Amino acid sequence: MLLTACAEPEPLLGDGADPFAPTGAVRGDSVDGLIVGHRLMEAGQFELALKAYYRAAGETGLNADVLSAIGSANLRLGRLGQSERMLREAIETDQRFVPAWNNLGVVLMETGRVGEASRVFQTAFALDSGNSDEIRENLRRALAQIDNPNYDTPKQDEAFDLVRRGTGRYLLLQTP
Repeated sequence: MLLTACAEPEPLLGDGADPFAPTGAVRGDSVDGLIVGHRLMEAGQFELALKAYYRAAGETGLNADVLSAIGSANLRLGRLGQSERMLREAIETDQRFVPAWNNLGVVLMETGRVGEASRVFQTAFALDSGNSDEIRENLRRALAQIDNPNYDTPKQDEAFDLVRRGTGRYLLLQTP
């Protein structure tokens, strides 16, 4: 036992080993920025979700899903102009991407452009083949407001709320 204590210690690093931590992260171990962003949106952390979506854009590029997610986060932050711009770009990227159409309709409702919103919801509803109850409800509200402009009109102290229903699908609700 005394001999091992007196023996010269072996170096911790092998010959020529770098004493510093590796500089590059393994790509396969990173978490998808879209998934992180969606979870942050559900938790009400819209600014952090937006940052996660921008990270996803850097990793995967600006596809329709990423652009739509960025637009949705901006909508929740009250940045309607930025939201509309991102959602329109998402639709230009993929004209069949239903969540972008639906979310654009929500932005248009928020900005008082009900006629255009109803046309956008009709497009989303048709592309979705009528499968989404949320889009159907958004379309119903927009059409009802066109038929009767006093119907469901928000007062000064009332506003619409955007509720997430599944991946990339949102429902427009009036908050009391």
